[in-house]
Amino acid sequence: MQIFGNVATEPEMKTSKTTGRKFSEFRVAESMRGVDTQPTWYTVRLMKEEKPHLNKGDFVKVTGKLKADFYLSRDGKPTGTLLVIAFEAAKISKPVAQPAEAVE
Repeated sequence: MQIFGNVATEPEMKTSKTTGRKFSEFRVAESMRGVDTQPTWYTVRLMKEEKPHLNKGDFVKVTGKLKADFYLSRDGKPTGTLLVIAFEAAKISKPVAQPAEAVE
């Protein structure tokens, strides 16, 4: 699957407890064009050993496998998140509006 959205947290390097492999994790808010008061939130696990060159606020394309990740909250209540096990997360530059005098 692919999602397009804004990086909402700084990517953080982590290590898998089972395999010992390093990966980075961050949150992405995917929203419709314009103002979206209820974006869809994803946790992205980028399965690469190096830290991605992404910053909070960057517009990105993420490609990977969608998974529902369920767990118990600190209160002991069941909760979950949409998790993308990603093999690609690339920064995309939004198109820049051309000044009116540049258009012929």
